[in-house]
Amino acid sequence: MILDDIVADRKKEYEKIEKEFPLDELIKKINIDENPTHKLYDLCAKKDFIYICECKKASPSKGLIEPDYHPDIQARIYSKSGADMISCLTEPKYFLGSNLDLAKVIKNKGNSLVLRKDFIFSEYQIYESKYLGVDTILLICAILDKDTLKKYLDLAHKLGLSCLVETHNEDEIAMAKECGAKVIGVNNRNLKDFSVDNSLSLKLREKYPDLFLISESGVKDINDIKNIKNSKLNGVLMGEVLMRSKDPEKTLKEFIKC
Repeated sequence: MILDDIVADRKKEYEKIEKEFPLDELIKKINIDENPTHKLYDLCAKKDFIYICECKKASPSKGLIEPDYHPDIQARIYSKSGADMISCLTEPKYFLGSNLDLAKVIKNKGNSLVLRKDFIFSEYQIYESKYLGVDTILLICAILDKDTLKKYLDLAHKLGLSCLVETHNEDEIAMAKECGAKVIGVNNRNLKDFSVDNSLSLKLREKYPDLFLISESGVKDINDIKNIKNSKLNGVLMGEVLMRSKDPEKTLKEFIKC
């Protein structure tokens, strides 16, 4: 399965990373506020619907999406066009992302928040995310058990990081809810085989009307945005449709106005 391969490769990479920059040294570089704020949660309390726009060079399902990839330029476009949050891939092998890309996004984010999108399986990556300077991290239920998810949520919150907890079915939503997730993403793309079902997040919204739910993946056009809004979901995470757009500023503004 693709997800298993990605996580296995990421674990091998982090064995090297942690030897070069051990956890105790990483923690020394981090400033932890005694009264941490959580910017995503504050944003969600103010807005009924949020737009998360993704900087993504490639993906396992689509291959190379943007050969001439400039995350700094893309971040500036998103920010000035009204993105509430900018998501940046940092996984290097399958998505061709990097922490350098993330740094460029942070530098050019304007008033937008920043989500680090990666495959988090260790506390080290959470501390690293704080060190890198993001507002929010992605935690994927499909690669974490309930106890680990709860532990990672607690650690992230202690560090002042918000969490977008990604789910794919009712069992994972129940797990996320039980662990105290405040913002839950429903990925319309199955990370096991990368098939897409755009109706998934719409169906799960009907079953969980009171949760703050974000529809992730699968947006192709303005009609998809209208369907998501009409279904009373609380936001959308989209990447490829904006990365492939000849005029992403115009596209995003049209999505926001619809």
